[in-house]
Amino acid sequence: MLNKGFVSLVGAGPGDADLLTIKALRLLRAADVVVYDRLVSADILELIPAGVSRISVAKSPGKHNVPQDQINEIIVNLARSGRRIVRLKGGDPYMFGRGGEEVLALKQHNIPFEVVPGITAAAGCSAYSGIPLTHRGISRRVQFITAHFNNDEPVDLNWHSIADPDSTLVIYMGLANLPLVISSLIEAGLPASIPAAAVQNGTTDTQQRVIAPLDQLNSAIHENGMKAPVMIIIGEVVSLAEELDWFHHALEETVYEKHAIHS
Repeated sequence: MLNKGFVSLVGAGPGDADLLTIKALRLLRAADVVVYDRLVSADILELIPAGVSRISVAKSPGKHNVPQDQINEIIVNLARSGRRIVRLKGGDPYMFGRGGEEVLALKQHNIPFEVVPGITAAAGCSAYSGIPLTHRGISRRVQFITAHFNNDEPVDLNWHSIADPDSTLVIYMGLANLPLVISSLIEAGLPASIPAAAVQNGTTDTQQRVIAPLDQLNSAIHENGMKAPVMIIIGEVVSLAEELDWFHHALEETVYEKHAIHS
């Protein structure tokens, strides 16, 4: 009888290695093989013990280096060898991470598995940018959408239900189609002046944040040379960013301290 291994589908969080869960760290230390995505930070990869096999299935925007079907096959074949596999995914496996597809492939081949949630990029980027996803009297609900579709399908969403000025809208993978998203939201009734933010490399020491009215956000992003991964947050809660900011001030102090040491 074939000795089947075990697969742990693990959320690596948004980038800061300190945000990795205790269970995720324990599984990394006990793994035989780690299969990881592009968005898993270098700091987290450094936590993998020496001697543990690492397999990158990196996918970048517009360039799917390893098709999802092939990733599923890789995980299944590794598990069939009887080893302990950690499938490490940026953020949370079930938040636009295609974790469900990988689990279905494991189920199809009767391979035992578990799913370990991670801090999703929306929660990480908002917290490290001084932007609460909800706030009493300002935002009563949160909407998560992706502006990236498979096989270059058109971005066809119910914009009238999404364009709610009393909610917070968080857009994953929205950089390429942002002009269309912005124009669609404004046409559906969202005020052009509503505050919006773009957060690049959220929770890491290279985090960059840009805040602008919705109709000026795309220009602000390009002026600052921002590139994926970028999280878009739209809503009145963004107006709290300066007052609630803590991470950017901490970064500035760190840079100042390093400069003082070397000067």
